[in-house]
Amino acid sequence: MNKYWTDLVKRLTPYVPGEQRSGTDVVKLNTNENPYAPSPRVKEAINGVSGDSLRRYPDPQALALCSSLASYHGVTTDQVFVGNGSDEILALAFMAFFTGSKPLQFPSISYSFYPVYCDLLNIEQQTTPVDENFCLDLNGFNSSGGGIIFPNPNAPTSLAVSREQITALLKRVPDTLVLVDEAYADFGAESSIELIEEYPNLVVSRTFSKGRSLAGLRLGAAFANADLIEALRRVKDSFNSYPVDTLAQAAGIASIDDEKYYRHTIDKVVQTRDWTTAQLQDRGYRVLPSSANFLFVSPDGIKASSLFNALREQNILLRYWAKEPLSNWLRITIGTSAEMERLIAAIDNITRKKDH
Repeated sequence: MNKYWTDLVKRLTPYVPGEQRSGTDVVKLNTNENPYAPSPRVKEAINGVSGDSLRRYPDPQALALCSSLASYHGVTTDQVFVGNGSDEILALAFMAFFTGSKPLQFPSISYSFYPVYCDLLNIEQQTTPVDENFCLDLNGFNSSGGGIIFPNPNAPTSLAVSREQITALLKRVPDTLVLVDEAYADFGAESSIELIEEYPNLVVSRTFSKGRSLAGLRLGAAFANADLIEALRRVKDSFNSYPVDTLAQAAGIASIDDEKYYRHTIDKVVQTRDWTTAQLQDRGYRVLPSSANFLFVSPDGIKASSLFNALREQNILLRYWAKEPLSNWLRITIGTSAEMERLIAAIDNITRKKDH
């Protein structure tokens, strides 16, 4: 450790993203990226940005993009906030809403960035257990804490809760801020965005990385009542006034405008997800019912760690966590149909070799 590091930096355990191996032979099923390119309109919009405009700072509030998002989701522009990916949205929300003296509540198995942000911002944390089937019981959250956050669908389990369940939680904890992280909601979960008008304690975060194939541009959004959005803007403008660049703003608008392409790619991912689920279940694997663009899978007849390593040797990358109770589970991103066929063939080959 460097002598100039602060005590905080020494204590931090940073978030570790999935391996970013490249190459034409790599089947990358470990970071939940969309297997299909964004709408062709996105490239057209980027190409249409003038060189002269790039010498100027982007619109700090990204009002045109916020307006497009508002129209799409049936809310008002002052109920929308955009940032440099949903991870930045979450970071700003942690700073705006969760730095009080009471603990932040989140599921015991959830997005691993939540405890990282808590450690970075010195926020006390309190986890709510999932059940033996990894299901999240929202009744485990209460109003005694300093806030509640959970993904819907959850990561890495892929399981979703209903809008009705979320509504019941919001009614039960009216004085506690609830942040629903909808990074994967495009693929099957019920969105809670329509609830922001009725529930002033609700913030919903979304991303363009998954359903809209824009992970490389870093674009996320939050939806809440205008007062909560203003809090996010205050924190943002105290940290980075221009988080969303001109190209990303143009690309985001173009993506929203091409609803037909968006629906088509979502449908393809869901169809491939259902096919892969059936293939794995036919081989005795346990697969949780997914509402996301990935599967949470427990192998049959082979340890998850062994299968993970064997597939990695064949340039097929999955996500694995050694900690309990996840040590015999794998998270598998849904790729193209050809990529998933290669995965199944590789699993069969590994199984045959093991049996002999």
